[in-house]
Amino acid sequence: MKTEIYNITGMACAACSASVTRIVSRLEGVVQCDVNLLTGKMTVTFDEARVGESDFIRVVEKAGFGINKEKTEHKEKKEKKTLFYPIVISAIFTAVLLLISMGTMLFKGIRLPNIIDPGINPYNFALTQLLLCVPALYFGRKFFIKGLPLLFKGHPNMDSLVAVGALASLIYSIVMTYTIPANPHAVHNLYFESVAVVITLVMLGKFMESKSRDKTMDAIKGLMELTPETAIVRRDGNDITLLTEKVLVGDILVIKSGSKIPLDGVIVSGETLVDESMLTGESLPVERKEGDTVTGGSLNLTGLILVKVTHRWENTTLAKIIKFVEEAGSKKAPISGTADKVAGVFVPVVIAIALLSAIIWLILGKEISFVLKIFTSVLVVACPCALGLATPTAIMVGTGLGATNGILIRNGEVLETTQNINVAIFDKTGTLTLGTPIVTDIITGDRQRLLIAANYGEQSSVHPIAKAILQFNKENNIFTEAATLSNSIAGKGVSCVANGKIILVGSKELLEENGISVNEVKAEELSIQGKSLVFVAEDGEYLGLIAVADSLKPTSKDAIKRLNAMGIKTVLLSGDNKLCAEYIGKELGMDEIYSDVLPTQKAQIVEKITQKYGSTLMVGDGINDAPALTTADVGCAIGNGSDIAIEAADIVLMKNDPTDVAAAINLSRLTIKNIKQNLFWAFCYNTVCIPIAAGVLYSVTGILLSPMLAGLAMSLSSVFVVTNALRLKSKKL
Repeated sequence: MKTEIYNITGMACAACSASVTRIVSRLEGVVQCDVNLLTGKMTVTFDEARVGESDFIRVVEKAGFGINKEKTEHKEKKEKKTLFYPIVISAIFTAVLLLISMGTMLFKGIRLPNIIDPGINPYNFALTQLLLCVPALYFGRKFFIKGLPLLFKGHPNMDSLVAVGALASLIYSIVMTYTIPANPHAVHNLYFESVAVVITLVMLGKFMESKSRDKTMDAIKGLMELTPETAIVRRDGNDITLLTEKVLVGDILVIKSGSKIPLDGVIVSGETLVDESMLTGESLPVERKEGDTVTGGSLNLTGLILVKVTHRWENTTLAKIIKFVEEAGSKKAPISGTADKVAGVFVPVVIAIALLSAIIWLILGKEISFVLKIFTSVLVVACPCALGLATPTAIMVGTGLGATNGILIRNGEVLETTQNINVAIFDKTGTLTLGTPIVTDIITGDRQRLLIAANYGEQSSVHPIAKAILQFNKENNIFTEAATLSNSIAGKGVSCVANGKIILVGSKELLEENGISVNEVKAEELSIQGKSLVFVAEDGEYLGLIAVADSLKPTSKDAIKRLNAMGIKTVLLSGDNKLCAEYIGKELGMDEIYSDVLPTQKAQIVEKITQKYGSTLMVGDGINDAPALTTADVGCAIGNGSDIAIEAADIVLMKNDPTDVAAAINLSRLTIKNIKQNLFWAFCYNTVCIPIAAGVLYSVTGILLSPMLAGLAMSLSSVFVVTNALRLKSKKL
């Protein structure tokens, strides 16, 4: 199986995307096809032994659309830039046309020159309207050039509706113009102004919609602009400027204060403060020194640093983030299924309703001009765009909002699933805790003497606990020379000689075996808390103990509290012993605790929890969490987790902050709520407006929707949907 992404051009509305989806899905060997109207991308999964690119190109082009694998962003920008001027010109001519055709009826005292006065020269009056209608027809020719062929190919879209409606009114008006010499009263049956107004309003609506849709892509565009085009590379002692894409792994980058860091790498010289807010959403700058990693796209704030490149552009963290956000809209959320099905048959149904309405009013004895108005209004008022944009706009804005807050969501399906989470399951180490042991307690009568003795003992050890004690001493300016003799005792600790004194650093058993009595009342209490205890003795005298533990992240307690407040059950899944796991779990207020869990058992336990409580979200950071992340309904990799964990996850939390789990669920709920609002509006609008345009209210109230008002309503409908989606940007997670 293979998955490819193609650009689809020529799509105007949801009916277009539905048509492309339908024709490609029919090909033998295609497993899944998703077409995103907003981004213009088609994601297709297929068996390459049975179907391929040539087949996709053949059926898509036969249906009247374009297909390619090249980026067309520049061309689209140019098209949007030039689209505004035709609208202005059309609007000016249309305004004059409206004044001539309806000015005398709307404003008393207005008289037209005799040469075009309908009472004196009705033929000139009609010809003038036709001429003033030409600019709108010319600049709106796309509706006819694209809409009519698609109609005849069996894939009609919104352009087809506008083209048929406008063409019907235009032909009728031209016929009436020819009959004026024989019947001057025919001058009252002209609809040139309706043709011009409808085309101009739809053009304006599509332009406004396009501008609004662009804003939904701001997150991706902003991320793409983070990487500088060039980088300063030091080679053979010389600094040269290269395109970022030409920089190789292992190159040394020279990054000055105030410059963006082009690519991921490791600092080999210098220290600085780095602003990573554009990647993680974290507002405070972070300190980075020699040996620390830096991320491409972040900003070097203070000092000059030299960075050794570890990833080329396509493999950088930023590139992965952009890919995540782009792919978010490629796989549709299940909630969009109904809208897609409706969109697939929408335009043919609307054309059928327009024809049926026209026939019924003809049978009821109405004149042709009345019937034409009904026919055109039904075609023009229908809005498949609102249906097609309801889901992708909200998903793009929602995932963009997540990205700016350091929350990456893989696709629309995940976004919808996340709102229904019943249980959040947490790995402990590195997820709820810092992941590195630190000194938490010192129990002694002589703190300085204890720490100096411990420093002598631990200097030759590479054990994480020894490193924690040495780091603590370093922070407290306690340094010693190396011990003269040092002996590591497996599983128990270290004995050494320093300044002629025998020092023991390790377990209680080590000291007692050497005849040193340990009577420490707090030892049991600290053990229950899951802390590792290091006992220290010097020349047969017990000095005290140092407690070391992997401490909780500052935000862990608040993260669990937020989830509980949202009605979500929390579970701790830890490989630690029962005492340690239970202490941490109770400290955080978690509902269930699983201890002594082997990496191979995690996925099985997640499966059991899912069967017991329903939808689950698993949060982890390590390679051993990957199977559990995949087993859960939603897998969530936190912070600087392993690449394998990130690849297995549906959601990635860039800030390494467990409170973002609740934020991700809240984001999902806000986005799905917005989608439901958009779909309600789209369905409600069409359900109400199409019958009104068909004349349902006319027989009772005399109200009839004119084609001009229908065009305005249709344009505003899709703009409303996109604007509502953009409201998500202002939400706090």
